[in-house]
Amino acid sequence: MIRGEKVTLRPTEETDREPLKAIRDEPEVVRWWGEQTAGWPGDDDTVEEWTIELDGEIVGFVQFYEEPDDEYRHADVDILLATRVHGQGLGSDAMRAITRHLIEDRGHHRITLTTWPHNERAIHVYEKLGFRRVGVTHLSERGADGTWHDELLMELVVEPRPG
Repeated sequence: MIRGEKVTLRPTEETDREPLKAIRDEPEVVRWWGEQTAGWPGDDDTVEEWTIELDGEIVGFVQFYEEPDDEYRHADVDILLATRVHGQGLGSDAMRAITRHLIEDRGHHRITLTTWPHNERAIHVYEKLGFRRVGVTHLSERGADGTWHDELLMELVVEPRPG
């Protein structure tokens, strides 16, 4: 388990699928994440998936990918929250907790994420947590409507520890 000030993150279990799928189907989540696949969550064995809880209730999901090549080592993070808990600081708390875990426990010095360039709410949260804009990758992700769109690449970099 990973604890934030308000939320707890724990590895996603089979019993989390139904409540997470309900959150993923919320229009505001679909807007940024696109339509889910039948196998989600659990359909990508290259990522670690964690369920976000608030007082024992499932309120979101975070996943991360770790680049295994030592020459390019970093982690890439994605997060989604139930619409009903937006604006309560839970996304900030969850991101702070997962980035702390990736830096302190997993030894990463660089964490990346992407979001749509016009996702102002998310960008504000990420910048508040220390992520900086790297640049826009053009036509790099297919959206829910089947068209390609740009992504804003952001990163959080800390001084690497020797070794």
